[in-house]
Amino acid sequence: MAYLEQDFLQFFMDLAGNNNKEWFDANRSRYEQKVREPFKVLVRDLIAEVKKVEPAIDLEPKDCIFRINRDIRFSKDKTPYKLHTGAVIAPGGRKDMVNPGLYLELNPEHMRIYSGVYMPDKTLLYAIRERMATNPEQFAKLLKAKSFKTLFRGEILGDKNKVLPKEFKQAAEQQPLIFNKAFYYYNELDPETCLQDDVVKICVDHFKAARPMNAFLMGV
Repeated sequence: MAYLEQDFLQFFMDLAGNNNKEWFDANRSRYEQKVREPFKVLVRDLIAEVKKVEPAIDLEPKDCIFRINRDIRFSKDKTPYKLHTGAVIAPGGRKDMVNPGLYLELNPEHMRIYSGVYMPDKTLLYAIRERMATNPEQFAKLLKAKSFKTLFRGEILGDKNKVLPKEFKQAAEQQPLIFNKAFYYYNELDPETCLQDDVVKICVDHFKAARPMNAFLMGV
């Protein structure tokens, strides 16, 4: 049985043209019944399946799911609500921007599944670059791994530094990803994938495919 119904996606389509508090308040029960509560059940079961693979993931859905309200304090866009829903299943939940896990984002345009290291601190960033520089063959092998290529296109994304510490410059000539200051990967699927009965399995398959690269980046 599917977790989410078509009205899950339809809600966000309708919200896009009515992104204001009055409309949301009038449709709050619809949001709760068709979006918030079924997504919470999906995330609960996803946590349970991920925990079988990675026991350190010990979370409740509330630790993982982002609020639908946008933070508009410093934004020119004052629309109050996000047009997607998402959750981070990582050791620290949605506040964890360092430890790799799984980030799920659903909206009417796509379903995206992310993993990797999004915001490494200075110490971790140096360690990642050092591992890439001193283990180039292992890193290249992980990039070419069948499941990583199939689900993440064998591609690592992230903003880059223009200048590197001098000890990495030579290695970066051979491996430009050393310039990265973030290391994440994602797959974009048809939005209606989230309506399928096997959506949890699809997410877990991505989590498993990302684990070897995640382990390399974190040095574990």
